[in-house]
Amino acid sequence: MDWIPCPCWGTNGHDENAGEVADRDPVLLVSGIGGSILHSKKKDSKSQIRVWVRIFLANLAFKQSVWSLYNPKTGYTEPLDENIEIVIPGDDHGLYAIDILDPSWFVKLFHLTEVYHFHDMIEMLVGCGYKKGTTLFGYGYDFRQSNRIDLLILGLKKKLETAYKCSGGRKITIISHSMGGLMVSCFMCLHPEAFSKYVSKWITIATPFQGAPGCINDSLLTGVQFVEGLESFFFVSRWTMHQLLVECPSIYEMMGNPNFKWKKQPEIRVWRKKISENDDDTSAELESFGLIESIDLFNSALKNNEV
Repeated sequence: MDWIPCPCWGTNGHDENAGEVADRDPVLLVSGIGGSILHSKKKDSKSQIRVWVRIFLANLAFKQSVWSLYNPKTGYTEPLDENIEIVIPGDDHGLYAIDILDPSWFVKLFHLTEVYHFHDMIEMLVGCGYKKGTTLFGYGYDFRQSNRIDLLILGLKKKLETAYKCSGGRKITIISHSMGGLMVSCFMCLHPEAFSKYVSKWITIATPFQGAPGCINDSLLTGVQFVEGLESFFFVSRWTMHQLLVECPSIYEMMGNPNFKWKKQPEIRVWRKKISENDDDTSAELESFGLIESIDLFNSALKNNEV
């Protein structure tokens, strides 16, 4: 295989173009689910506190500010406290919100890399000569919301416009991760003219275009644990996260596509106690649910969900 030099390097391996903005198309990094810092603020106040991600008092802050209820009339999932709003910090040209998700001294001191999201890629691109605010930008967003909602789609459009102008009218390379790729796909369908005008290339990493049935099904039924071991005691618990996920439209948008020709058809297997007239009978049977049948299972499991 032929050796291909890094596009920001000269053939001698040195960064010949560092600082020369005109030789680089701008890059926009788009995070996936859980990949953006979220701040909480009272609507009548300017002060903000970080509620995702944080290590200390993580569970308490999460319940108070990030727990939400889906409003079918508006299409948004809304905070339980109507006086609270969730905002995404725009510092560092959008890169701060997707870099180290808990930028506290504690995390940096002990180098807890679980919350280092786009950090390594940002450092690599800066090392290759990309300049924040001129050729390097980030887009964090409220990942609880639908990927098709105006709040996210119009925010992405505005970020692309900014990157296009700040780079001198050069088209943008988008690098998205996971669910961020679904949002870019929605943007491309809803605003094809803007996508053609502003975007040159789109690179997406681990995007579940046909859904992620294993991960999503498990998350909807049992929650999700981001951190294992001793560190989990300082983080958001599985069931606290579960209460959030069942009210997030973005989660349901990643359920498995029933029309896709899966190599192995996804299914959920659930052990259920047999119904019998004999109360002493404790036997159980294993039931299987396909992608369509699992919808009834979710309806049954989640119908009485309440905070």
